Amino acid sequence: MKIFVYDTTLRDGAQQEGINLSVADKLAMLPHIEAMGADYIEGGWPGAIPRDTEFFNALKENNPLEHATLTAFGSTTKAGVPASTDGQVAALLDSGAHVICLVAKSDIRHVEQALRTDGEENLRMVRDTVTYLREQGREVMVDLEHFFDGFIADPDYTTSVVAEALNAGASWAVLCDTNGGSLPSTITRIVSDLTARLERYGVVNPPLGIHAHDDGGCAVANTLAGVDAGCRQIQGTINGYGERTGNANLLTAVANLALKTDYGTVSPEQLADFSSVSHAIAELTNMAPQMRQPYVGNSSFAHKAGLHASAIRVDPNLYQHIDPERVGNVMRMLVSDMAGRSSVELKAREFDIDLSERKDELGEITRRVKEAEAQGYTYDAADASFELLVREVLDGQRLAFFEVEQWSTDITSKPGEPGTTVSEARVKLHAGGQRLMRMGEGVGPVHALDEALRAALTPVYDDLEAMALMDFKVRILDSSSGTQAVTRVMITMQDSDGTWTTVGVGDDVIEASWEALTDGYVYGLLRSGQTPVAEQS
Repeated sequence: MKIFVYDTTLRDGAQQEGINLSVADKLAMLPHIEAMGADYIEGGWPGAIPRDTEFFNALKENNPLEHATLTAFGSTTKAGVPASTDGQVAALLDSGAHVICLVAKSDIRHVEQALRTDGEENLRMVRDTVTYLREQGREVMVDLEHFFDGFIADPDYTTSVVAEALNAGASWAVLCDTNGGSLPSTITRIVSDLTARLERYGVVNPPLGIHAHDDGGCAVANTLAGVDAGCRQIQGTINGYGERTGNANLLTAVANLALKTDYGTVSPEQLADFSSVSHAIAELTNMAPQMRQPYVGNSSFAHKAGLHASAIRVDPNLYQHIDPERVGNVMRMLVSDMAGRSSVELKAREFDIDLSERKDELGEITRRVKEAEAQGYTYDAADASFELLVREVLDGQRLAFFEVEQWSTDITSKPGEPGTTVSEARVKLHAGGQRLMRMGEGVGPVHALDEALRAALTPVYDDLEAMALMDFKVRILDSSSGTQAVTRVMITMQDSDGTWTTVGVGDDVIEASWEALTDGYVYGLLRSGQTPVAEQS
């Protein structure tokens, strides 16, 4: 049985704190949302929000959607006003959207206290608006705001609103857990009760949808409960974006339905795009990707404990509920002080290094990892540093593209004169048979060191031109842990082919930064295929 997917990232998702979407942002998101298999994509509220009106106007001339149906969101006509003369209803028609989703009050308390009208007039507003829009050739859905809370308060009235919408010609009645506080058992009970009650109004097999918010942490579970109880449309957002704690995460809900049930949702090809869609939408909303998001997060299939690694060597599915490739993700091994030989061996395979027949080296790498972690290093996210450690053990020496003789930094500032602080760095090193000395200037000592190091190495290794320092994180470690290290720095660098991260530990932030920085350039030269100049014939 087909379950229809309704995406509201561009409207409900855009209400999240910290998200502010331009028309260009929303246009750029459309192909990604369609790629994950959405049947309906809600573009916003034309007529009420000028930016959304502009968005729909832009799509009149160039609509990139090939399969998904663009939907406009709006409200029923006002109390005492015929739908045919209501300005906001007219704006919904002017949007050009073939499908219109109306929000209607279904909780009698909201009807009386928020709309300041009575139950009969609210039913008239629903009936009149649906009928009028249907007469204008539009498909109409009705989102029943506060449905579950309203049903608990007055099930008879709430049922009458659903019946009014469907009997007037609405193609879907969407049941909203607007405050997000329901539990799955409540959803199942109420949807089943509603279906039985609707038969009194002549409505059999009602086309119901479910729209859940996550205030109680149950949005996805409530969505699945709604489907099991008879809902055939699910509404939500990419990455669970939305007001307060967010909406049901469509990627999670759809993946669960597609991979764990017999319901029809999206194709295997669309499912395989889920991870890339998640990251693309995160980029366009300028929100950091959620590492621990189910199915598509970078940590979704990351294994750290040595016990897990031992089992994964036998069969990856022993500690994974699905094959990560089905959602476009990958399994990752994390190397830490919890790591055993199996973790190290599996992690090395990610770099195309086979340690299965090199037991001595495998043992030495494992020992050094545990020793380094005790000193404050971490390789969970610093894959580049871990690979350099592995190669050092295997080769018997550190990979040497250059040899540092000396480095130093200075910071100067004129008291009482803001903006006069300047950082300078000097490096002396040997590369390509030369002794090189360079100075760099920057907004901080790490920036200055980066400038000086690049200035010294670029004439020897022109591949450095394509590399750039992208991210810099500092953590002060607990000195009571018994380790000499007090500061850990993670540096992420980038070239045209991707990113890599290195870690450095030292008695202060500059010393730790220098280690991470130099390792970052060593690894960048390694991945570029560069050969140390001193070894070239």
